[in-house]
Amino acid sequence: MITLADIRQARDRIAPHVIRTPLVPSPTLSSMSGYEVYLKLETMQKAGSFKVRGAMNRILSRRGEIGEKGVVAASAGNHAQGVAVAARVAGIPATVVMPVWAPVSKQAAARSYGARVILSGGTLEESMVHAGELAGSGMTIIPAFDDWEVIAGQGTIGLEILEDLPGTDLILVPVGGGGLIGGIAVAAKGLDPRVGIRGVQAAACPSAAEAVRAGRPVLVPAGPTLADGIRVRQAGDLTFPLLRDLVEEILLVEEEEIAMAMLLLLERKKVIAEGAGAAPLAALLSGKVRARAGSRVVLVVSGGNVDTPLLDRVIRHGLVRSGRVLQAEVILDDLPGSLARLLSVIAGAGGNILHIHHARGGRELPVRSVRVALEIETRDEGHGREIAGAVEGAGYRLVVS
Repeated sequence: MITLADIRQARDRIAPHVIRTPLVPSPTLSSMSGYEVYLKLETMQKAGSFKVRGAMNRILSRRGEIGEKGVVAASAGNHAQGVAVAARVAGIPATVVMPVWAPVSKQAAARSYGARVILSGGTLEESMVHAGELAGSGMTIIPAFDDWEVIAGQGTIGLEILEDLPGTDLILVPVGGGGLIGGIAVAAKGLDPRVGIRGVQAAACPSAAEAVRAGRPVLVPAGPTLADGIRVRQAGDLTFPLLRDLVEEILLVEEEEIAMAMLLLLERKKVIAEGAGAAPLAALLSGKVRARAGSRVVLVVSGGNVDTPLLDRVIRHGLVRSGRVLQAEVILDDLPGSLARLLSVIAGAGGNILHIHHARGGRELPVRSVRVALEIETRDEGHGREIAGAVEGAGYRLVVS
């Protein structure tokens, strides 16, 4: 078990090599939630996530034990990059084993930090097996979360939060294997026992919640999730007692809630957060958090390494779901000027055409008709209804997708 003193030692060890990330207030999120909300922006950490803290502490504290073959880790992204950065600081080789489906951008990032990347395994568990085999050949394995030095490194976030915001009432932390929340809980409660610690996990992979319910780590099935950084199927043996004893509650969030939180952070705070990093906000805005009105609530935005194509899909999905993009179809007479008249009605109502698809033919389409599919940018959901009303008022039949 680690102590507050261990985390302070970790802070002294890694401080020259990591960023003390900002804790920023959010008046917008405060107004929306009824709490005094702050964001701990690990998106601004080296390698784009909190993972470098734990990897740095583990490698620097054991530097004398690491052989010439260096270190090895298994990861789909953030841990790989954190290990690569820490190994470069320590002047040792790093090998990271990633699943074959790991995003190309994260493979490239790990290589750019100096790591040798090996693609092996259709699951993270299979990648971990291969990393273990490499460790048997003389490399030192760096666990992603179930290691005391790693947990202590992640716990330095808790020290920074309580130093920057004395009187913090509640800290919401993403939970995968439990290393991040475990370290933060030890640090925060060591400084102020009254601080509440709650974890947030994707409902698609509720390993921590199920571990607490069962009284032991259990292997759970994992569905696809935007929060791939916390898609860990089993809590750690070392982290479980911390989850059990120091965390008041594990909240589960759905994919739709995560997507909307990612979009809100981007638009309102100009913060690019990966799904795991947006999970605490998803829990807050979905009403799952119960606390005294006006409480000082810190959301740990754990990382910003989101794949660009995925971010594009999240943005488009969020705009449609929030009513700021209206998707609709209209059947027009296939005559000169028909499309121009329709677009004039939309423009007159203040709509902006983003995409348009004009198609003739189709089993259910009359011979002299054409189907027009539209994506229309609106101010909000109410404006979308105004545009739809204007189109229908002009004699068109609008079918909203």
